[in-house]
Amino acid sequence: MQFKKIFVTGADGFIGSHLVERLVTQGHDVTAFVMYNSFNSIGWLQAIDDRARRSTRIIAGDLRDFDSVRGAAKGSEACMHLGALIAIPYSYRAPEAYLDTNVRGTLNVLRSAADLGLGRVVHTSTSEVYGSAQRVPIDEDHPLQGQSPYSASKIAADQLAYSYYCSFNLPVVTIRPFNTFGPRQSARAVIPTVISQLAKSSRVQLGAITPTRDFTYVGDTVDGLIAGLNAGEGAVGEVINLGTGFDISVGDTARLIAEIMGKPIEIETQTERLRPEKSEVQRLQSSNQKARRLMGWEPRFGGIGGLRQGLAETVEWFLKPSNLSHYRADEYNV
Repeated sequence: MQFKKIFVTGADGFIGSHLVERLVTQGHDVTAFVMYNSFNSIGWLQAIDDRARRSTRIIAGDLRDFDSVRGAAKGSEACMHLGALIAIPYSYRAPEAYLDTNVRGTLNVLRSAADLGLGRVVHTSTSEVYGSAQRVPIDEDHPLQGQSPYSASKIAADQLAYSYYCSFNLPVVTIRPFNTFGPRQSARAVIPTVISQLAKSSRVQLGAITPTRDFTYVGDTVDGLIAGLNAGEGAVGEVINLGTGFDISVGDTARLIAEIMGKPIEIETQTERLRPEKSEVQRLQSSNQKARRLMGWEPRFGGIGGLRQGLAETVEWFLKPSNLSHYRADEYNV
């Protein structure tokens, strides 16, 4: 265990909660940074294993405030930065909020890590920075295209991370996941949208169904993030994709989910769910050769078989009444 004490931002979110649970289970001392709110909610950390949650130091704060971030990170040996605003449709409505959280928030994490002398920063990027694929599979040298305010803010955050590596010798590893899915994902994503709607009706309302995505199961994404934490010096300063190398259309994904659930499906296009034409990312398919080479990572849920297995596990989680109650299938979640 190279780093024992880990500071995790975005710990209350979908991927963050899975990451915290795994790190604690592996014996790490975790400080989980969650978004302050008046309800004292810790988000999806409430759903992790009870022993893991009791063993986690949970601090509420705000990524946009430097003192808040630095104070929470003090005493840690490494940082895993997942905190961000991620919903693409909402970035059309509130682009400034994405700059504040994703860019300034990342700057605060990097400044804190440099100031405190942390031994590793794992910065979480997104495949959305590539935009529509100009070539496949998409490797880390693919051009970056900010086709939404969200993706533009993440490009800026990635470049800030790289600048701190170059300018201040901060040991940053940038991990770029492709379309993570699994239990606890919000309904702003397509797979929870399909499952929650099919649980109540055969009619499913979606946006564009022809774009393809490289869906990566959350367990694989967590494995990759931890691999970035433990990787050798050859990974420092690098951007590393996490994806399966297999892409499938949104429509075919919905039909596969219906097959797994044993339900008929009728897909309708809902105008408000469509991205602006030039903002829609038409194809994402990753190359994961760099992850294999630098981190020894490869997906356990690969290809159509792995996708089917991951979807089955996701469906099983969603269909438990206590979990499904968190989702409102009759409302569009921006």
